Amino acid sequence: MLTKAFIPYNGYYSSPFCRWQGTMANENAISLGAKTARNWFLKKKLDPTVLEYMYFGTTIPQLHMFYSHTWASAMLIDNAKPLPALMVNQACTTSTTCIHLAAVNIEAGTYECAYALMADRCSNGPHTIWPNPLGPGGEVISENWMMDNFNADPNAGLKMVQTAENVAKDAGITKEECDAATLRRYEQYQDALADDRAFQKRYMFPAEVTVSKKKTILIEADEGITPTTAEGLAKLRPVEPGGVISYGAQTHPGDGNCGFIITTRDKAKALSADPKIEVQILSYGFARAKKGYMAAAPVPAAEMALKVSGLKISDMKAIKTHNPFIVNDINMAKKMGTDVMKMNNYGSSLVYGHPQGPTAGRLIAELIEEMVLLGGGYGLWAGCAAGDTAAAMIFKIG
Repeated sequence: MLTKAFIPYNGYYSSPFCRWQGTMANENAISLGAKTARNWFLKKKLDPTVLEYMYFGTTIPQLHMFYSHTWASAMLIDNAKPLPALMVNQACTTSTTCIHLAAVNIEAGTYECAYALMADRCSNGPHTIWPNPLGPGGEVISENWMMDNFNADPNAGLKMVQTAENVAKDAGITKEECDAATLRRYEQYQDALADDRAFQKRYMFPAEVTVSKKKTILIEADEGITPTTAEGLAKLRPVEPGGVISYGAQTHPGDGNCGFIITTRDKAKALSADPKIEVQILSYGFARAKKGYMAAAPVPAAEMALKVSGLKISDMKAIKTHNPFIVNDINMAKKMGTDVMKMNNYGSSLVYGHPQGPTAGRLIAELIEEMVLLGGGYGLWAGCAAGDTAAAMIFKIG
């Protein structure tokens, strides 16, 4: 269990998420993430040179990917001082891994203040040509980075949705259950929009996007949310023959970024928007489900995080998940004895999409803010990632 790693209250942000091929489609995610994070530091009147190390989480290649971590850290600091950095890629659990790496090094005393910056752009994904000198005539191998990998795990040989269908079949999940829980997720997202987006404004920071050489726009709210009704979900057929998951019950690719300061208790108080509120990173869990069962992996990851912290699922005041398929949540609720309708208050990646790298980070920011509104306690984040893997993290807010 971790004892020394803290996040300053409000020492984090997430940009709005834009739908695939939307307003952020032409921005380099590396530079947009660094620019947005720097603007956030300036807006908060925080000095970014307090940072000693940075983790840059990204999963989809952009121009200058080779230098992504050091380039992003230099832009964040505006070259005011050298800031070492490391690039991290763990698909949709990338944010959690970056935060955990920082926390472990705070615990070890390697440094006292680190930053986790996560940025991705699913839009305009690269189309890669791989040399194949032993192929017929030396013909190259081509790869559409996004679609080819969404549609085929080279280990399991399945589409991602097919791995979720495997879990649905094992757990006896019906389409009616999927539709009911999906509608609830949409309703929970609407709660975050109440009172002129009061909840989202607790953690969300706008991103400045270049439209042309003479024009920039400020993206202040999510883009591309699909209105959802019980009647509409009932009419949608399952994507896979004989399955239970429709297009309405799964997420969509997106673009966005987020950032977190991870530091010691004393520095967290000094950097906090409210020193009376403590946000402690307690534990981390990881798992890999059997081949072709990605949606099942969050359960053992969450169980590991709970065991390490000495807590039970009943101790959690709030639970947030990365739920690319609603089956993830239904399976987790059934296996861990929680209410699927009470998980993911105020939003989830099922509704607002997932840019992969920053997805877990946004969910964690929402978890922290929900816990503050509840008066503190313990909160759990858990989510799956490509290749039948998952991660989980427990936070204490007091």
